[in-house]
Amino acid sequence: MSALLRVEDLSVGFVSDGQKSQAVNKVSFHIKHGETVGLVGESGSGKSVSALSILRLLPYPTAFHDSGAVFFDDVDLMQQSENIMRSVRGNRISMIFQEPMSSLNPLHSIEKQISEIVEIHQGRTRQEARAEALRLLQRVGIPDAEKRLSALPHELSGGQRQRVMIAMALANQPDLLIADEPTTALDVTIQKQILDLLKELQAEYGMSVLLITHDLGVVKKMANRIYVMQNGDIVEGGAVDDIFAAPQHAYTQQLINAEPHGTAPPVDAASEVLVRGEDLRVWFPMKRGFFQRTYDHVKAVNDISFDIRRGETLGIVGESGSGKTTLGRALLGLQQAQGTALLGNEDILTANKARRRALRKNMQIVFQDPFGALSPRMAVGEIVTEGLKLHAPSLTDGEIDEKLRAILTEVELDPDTAQRYPHEFSGGQRQRIAIARALILEPQFLVLDEPTSALDRSVQAQIIAMLRRLQADKGLTYLFISHDLKVVRALSHKVMVMQNGQCVEAGTAQDIFDAPQENYTKALLAAALD
Repeated sequence: MSALLRVEDLSVGFVSDGQKSQAVNKVSFHIKHGETVGLVGESGSGKSVSALSILRLLPYPTAFHDSGAVFFDDVDLMQQSENIMRSVRGNRISMIFQEPMSSLNPLHSIEKQISEIVEIHQGRTRQEARAEALRLLQRVGIPDAEKRLSALPHELSGGQRQRVMIAMALANQPDLLIADEPTTALDVTIQKQILDLLKELQAEYGMSVLLITHDLGVVKKMANRIYVMQNGDIVEGGAVDDIFAAPQHAYTQQLINAEPHGTAPPVDAASEVLVRGEDLRVWFPMKRGFFQRTYDHVKAVNDISFDIRRGETLGIVGESGSGKTTLGRALLGLQQAQGTALLGNEDILTANKARRRALRKNMQIVFQDPFGALSPRMAVGEIVTEGLKLHAPSLTDGEIDEKLRAILTEVELDPDTAQRYPHEFSGGQRQRIAIARALILEPQFLVLDEPTSALDRSVQAQIIAMLRRLQADKGLTYLFISHDLKVVRALSHKVMVMQNGQCVEAGTAQDIFDAPQENYTKALLAAALD
């Protein structure tokens, strides 16, 4: 089988403040007709830069193409005019970008965004383009497709937005589809649906696929061959089965071994209950009419009860919209709720404002997004100590600095980096900063809201190991929210499964994972382990 795409000795660099840095170093790989090739590695390894180079979409002049060639059907794309490249992009080579919310125009309807591609590339009339947009939405499994044509991107779920991106990429039936992290941050069930859809469409259209991801489980399921990138170099390549069975390079071995594994260490049977939720309820009113009368409620959290012992982790799992995050925020008094939320013997929900503020010292939250959770205008030292200055105003500057250096060391960061800003750190380092900000107050209880979902697998493994160590050293109690069941199993003692605001099933982690009772739990596990 001949190669549809051949990348030969590709080198790409960037210029910043007059300084040149190399992002891709003499990379070579090929993709045959009809096959799927995985390009894997951690963030910053050069995967996306290599893919963008194929379509010459790098941000010139800050990026520069040092050397090499990209042959598509034996034509070197690097030597073609911009007019020819415009005829290749979207027609013969299409791309699905990582974040559909930022890739779709928030001001234009779904119909307009798909129809535009059909009109420009195929010369169809507006009516023909609308019919084709509807057919594509139906083909990628969008429910009530005709109604969704007029929807704006923010009115769709993450999985639906990704399906729209796939529909746009396939509008012209390309020969090669480049899928850049197409399932990152999606629920396991939605991830499975998207991957199954891509496989089905690939067979239907006879496409080749370049799959870029840091998730080796996705590559193992989808790809025929795999290339592993590290620091701009391809360190290993071969058939997927061969790479997973006998990886040769130390970095490949590290990636494969970084899959979350193990279980949480047992909790002392004598530990008392630290956190208890009783009949917790968060209902959002649905209003309509001129007088905005309430006609129904969205039951985001509906009569949920649980308890967590000191030093224990309760994992909350479920799809997006199941109420996981709302439950965690309600438990901390960050979301208006009904019921009882006890920290020790105090009810957070009925405490007055002053008392609730005092209680915040003993309960903290680590948010999902390490990029958006930290102020870009504050140095790391200011971010970490901001809460400490509020809750312990009597501390001297020297004492604050001493605590800052100690907590940065505990989360495995260099204390001498405290004067740097968040953009100077990697995603994993930023999440460590967020954890340090929570831990410097010496809380008893931490809500961890998807703290590893945006991170590479190897970085996830490091964060999980650190959370385990901190829990053991400090006797911390965790509420761990995630849709990644492998991570939940590695860290949690007990698990609660949520769907549509309800507790579907709850029990020990071993019981939930080894002998689930409810069909929804079984479906989640099947999607995660498929």
